[in-house]
Amino acid sequence: MKHNSKDKNEKNPTYVSMKNLDKIINEMYLSDNPKEDLGMIKRYLERLTLIIERSRIREYMMLTDSKRRLFLINFVAGLGKGFGQAIGFTFLAAIVFYILTSWIDLPVIGAFIAKLLNLVDIYRNK
Repeated sequence: MKHNSKDKNEKNPTYVSMKNLDKIINEMYLSDNPKEDLGMIKRYLERLTLIIERSRIREYMMLTDSKRRLFLINFVAGLGKGFGQAIGFTFLAAIVFYILTSWIDLPVIGAFIAKLLNLVDIYRNK
């Protein structure tokens, strides 16, 4: 479901799209009153600060600054991925062996599957 910028502005009044930001910047003018100019610049800087805060650049910079934290996060993510792959392969292998046991009556493949299942049984009994 697509949301247009009008929906975003109604839900979040401080949201500024890139199109609106370009429009605002292009409409900027400097008046003869420096206090007005400073106030306008301050408002634009506040909006820009809000946009940067929402983009979570600070969290990303803090993450990349700490090599230990970055390593730890990637290490834990790798452990999780490896554990998930191991469990997935175990279930997949169990399903394949279950299907192979039902095909044991096939003339050519049956002998090969029987030998394979005998090897698995021998390994289990050790």
